[in-house]
Amino acid sequence: MVSVANDIAPLVPHLDHLMVGVTITLKAVFVITALGLVLGVMGAAARLSRFPVLQTSARIYAHIFRGLPEIVIVLASYFGASALITTLFPNSTFQLAPFWAGCIALALTFGAYATEILRAAYLAIPAGEVEAGKAFGMNRQTCFFRIIMPQSLRYALAGLSNLFLVFLKDTSLLSVIGVAELMRQTKIAINYTSLPFTFYLLAALCYLVLTGVTMLLLRTLEKHFTRGMDVSRGQHG
Repeated sequence: MVSVANDIAPLVPHLDHLMVGVTITLKAVFVITALGLVLGVMGAAARLSRFPVLQTSARIYAHIFRGLPEIVIVLASYFGASALITTLFPNSTFQLAPFWAGCIALALTFGAYATEILRAAYLAIPAGEVEAGKAFGMNRQTCFFRIIMPQSLRYALAGLSNLFLVFLKDTSLLSVIGVAELMRQTKIAINYTSLPFTFYLLAALCYLVLTGVTMLLLRTLEKHFTRGMDVSRGQHG
């Protein structure tokens, strides 16, 4: 027992680093998700619009940000934003914080994937349900909020849940631009203790706990929204 206590004692003062990292990781993934969903809705609306310019623009956006590695987008966003601000405003002292530069970069990628998920969810709604709503006298706005949006959410929820889990882990990329998320804080603890295996193992356990709890919450949410519905059906003309 004394030996175990002696082994653990050097770790305790640095566990706070990991807790701070977990907090910033959660903050980052919620910011990324919120911004990404806004971009995804806008992208899906553009893909489904009747205007070729909007369709093409949304298609190019989705293709570019789904085709580039996230690390490239993060670095380009961080260094590119600083260069752009300096070019446009030579006398400005404003600098985009690494946290926001990284979150915006990952949100752009999240939005590109969400665009296709939301578009596919809309197309999965049976056309007869929309036609039935119109037959009951619903206008376009009422039909959207009463039929299209709730059903699109049901079909999209599984894909968006997986996307959330992927980007929860991708927040580790923010460490390369100095954001003090979980991996960055883990490296700080390693520098103090020279115990890389121990702290990387603890970081892995933190990610497993975060993803495990998130999966349980998302599964509960998915069961709630898809109750009484076969989400594998549906054709939309």
